[in-house]
Amino acid sequence: MTLPSGPTASIDALQAALQTVGYYADRRLATAAFLALKLGRPLLLEGEPGVGKTELAKALAAVLARPLLRLQCFDGLEQREALYEWNYAAQLLHLRAAEGSNTAEELEQEVYQPRYLVRRPLLQALQTPEPGALLLIDEVDRADEPFEAFLLEYLGEYQVSIPELGTVRAAVPPVTLLTSNRTRELHDAVRRRCLYHWLDYPERERELAIVRAQVPEAPAQLAAQVAAFVQQLRSAPYGDRFQRAPGIAETAEWARALVALDTIALDPEVVVDTAGILFKQRDDVAALNLALADEALQAMRAGEQQRIEQQGQGEHPAPPASAPTPSPAGGRGAG
Repeated sequence: MTLPSGPTASIDALQAALQTVGYYADRRLATAAFLALKLGRPLLLEGEPGVGKTELAKALAAVLARPLLRLQCFDGLEQREALYEWNYAAQLLHLRAAEGSNTAEELEQEVYQPRYLVRRPLLQALQTPEPGALLLIDEVDRADEPFEAFLLEYLGEYQVSIPELGTVRAAVPPVTLLTSNRTRELHDAVRRRCLYHWLDYPERERELAIVRAQVPEAPAQLAAQVAAFVQQLRSAPYGDRFQRAPGIAETAEWARALVALDTIALDPEVVVDTAGILFKQRDDVAALNLALADEALQAMRAGEQQRIEQQGQGEHPAPPASAPTPSPAGGRGAG
C-alpha cells in the first residue's frame, strides 16, 4: 500500500498530524498506526476502557481525510447487521409488478441486483471509492466466536463473499482498526491477521497535554492537578481500591466540571462531590471518601514536589565515582 506524502510520510509526521486533531499518541502507538498504514494491515488495539482506542480511529480518519465507518459489536451480532441484507419490501414490490411477464429465473435475477442491497459497514468499507474508508470494528470482544470466524476473510484479504453476487473485493483497501476491552480472549486466527498494540493509560505529561487541548479554559494549575490526581488514583495503592480506574475521557470531563464549579485548586470536598464524573460504579464512588481523597491529594502533592526537585537537579544526575561509566552506544529507549 503506497502512502501519500504529508501526515503519513513518517512516524513523526503522523504523530504530529494526530496532535493537530487533538490526539496525543506516544511513539509506540504512532509506530503501530504508521505500520498498519504502510503494510495495509488491520490494527488490533487492546486496553482498558477509556484509554483512547476508539478516539484513535476518529483521529486517523480526520488526518487521512477518509470517511469513518463504525461497526459497534455486541452479543448476538449477525452477519446481516455487519455486511449486508436485502431490501425485502422493495424486492416484493418488484415481484408483484413483474408477475406474469417474466419467468421465474428472470425474476430471481432481477430481484438480486445491487440496487436492492442494503449495505452495512463491512460492505460499505470495501466499496468506498478513493481515498477509501476507515473502518472501526469497535469492541470486537463483545461479539461471539462465529462472528470472529466470519471476519477472517475480510481481515485477511479485504474481501467478502455474497452468495447471490459472488466475491466482493475492496476497490481501495480500507484502513481497519479493531478494538477490544478484553472481556474475553479473541481467537488466534483474528490476532494473526492483525498488527497488535496494547494501549495503556497515558503517562502524566501526555495526559496533561490532552487535558489542556480538550479543556483550554482550565487554569494551568488546575489542569496539572487534575492530571496528577487521576494518575495518583490509578497507581498503587489507590488503584486496587476501585473496580475500574478513570479513563482519559473521564479526566477531561472532570476538568470541565471543575471549571464549571469555578474551582481554583483541588481539595478533598470537591473531589468527593464530583466523584461521579471520575467513576461510573456505585462502589467506586463510595470508595472515594474524604479520607481517601485527602490521602491521595497529599501523596499527589508530595509526588509533584519530588518531580519539581528532580527537574531542578536534572532528571539524570551523574553517577557516583564508584559506578561504572555507561557506554555511549547504549540502546535507545522505548520512547
